[in-house]
Amino acid sequence: MHPRENPSLLGHANAEAMLAESARAGRLHHAWLITGAAGIGKATLAYRFARWLLAGQPDGAGLALPTDHAVFRRVAAGAHADLLALSPDSGEGKRVMIRVDAVRQVKGFMALTPAEGGYRVVVLDEPESMDAAGQNAILKTLEEPPARAVLLMACAAPGRLLPTIMSRVRRLELAPLSPTDMDRVLAAQLPDMGADDRAALARIGAGAPGRALQLAAGEGLEMARLAEEALAGVSGKRATALAERVAGREVGPMITFFALLRAALAAGLRAEPAPAWVARRAPGEWAEIWSRLGAHALAAEKLSLERKQAVMVALGWLRG
Repeated sequence: MHPRENPSLLGHANAEAMLAESARAGRLHHAWLITGAAGIGKATLAYRFARWLLAGQPDGAGLALPTDHAVFRRVAAGAHADLLALSPDSGEGKRVMIRVDAVRQVKGFMALTPAEGGYRVVVLDEPESMDAAGQNAILKTLEEPPARAVLLMACAAPGRLLPTIMSRVRRLELAPLSPTDMDRVLAAQLPDMGADDRAALARIGAGAPGRALQLAAGEGLEMARLAEEALAGVSGKRATALAERVAGREVGPMITFFALLRAALAAGLRAEPAPAWVARRAPGEWAEIWSRLGAHALAAEKLSLERKQAVMVALGWLRG
């Protein structure tokens, strides 16, 4: 479900309350940077707030609108005159990004008088994907913000934005969902999945339900189990079989495997009590391996290295 169509948002009541209070008090900042992990609900919150503003800030609990509300339906269809939504796209042979030509629409759009007498709202999903030209185009809007216009940016990597952009926005950071809320989301979305698998998904999703659901749609659970096995140390035929399973016929599972492997390694080093495999090396050595795995995974993806061999190399580092 695209965030603009999603009527549900769990675990972020405080963030909703902050946005609603700012608007009702007449102190709504012209630009908000909603940050947090990928899949945590940033874009869902941005669209939820946009709908609420465009509907005239109705009274009630939180920012929710019923799905049969006219504004909800129009936003879901991408057909509201006072809403502009931009997200990354890609052309053949080009990287995924929000292109500068699209970004340049923002200033003119926000400067127009709202068609329905309320606000003009721009939702910018993944602004960190903009290049320097795109970011400078946004900066021009932030330097001279028009009245009755709000820019909502849902960003997982704020460190990739210009410092001058960061200085002109109000940051709202979303915390990971609690285990209870994660279970509620996964139970609703994956009713046929067993409780043990849902618990495993919640753990590797690290409080980000979108990430957990993405892993469930692919081979995330199996890759997580293989990552745990790799950390425990495998060799010989079992190492070969593990590498063959990870490599498969597509690059996707391998990318997931390396991401989960690094996450499990970091979590294991923080855990009390620590897993048995932690004792094999000093913490500094594990930190070096964690960094090496990241660079290795990137090279395997970008340079089209032989996937099985790439996994075998990583298993060797872990085994020592």
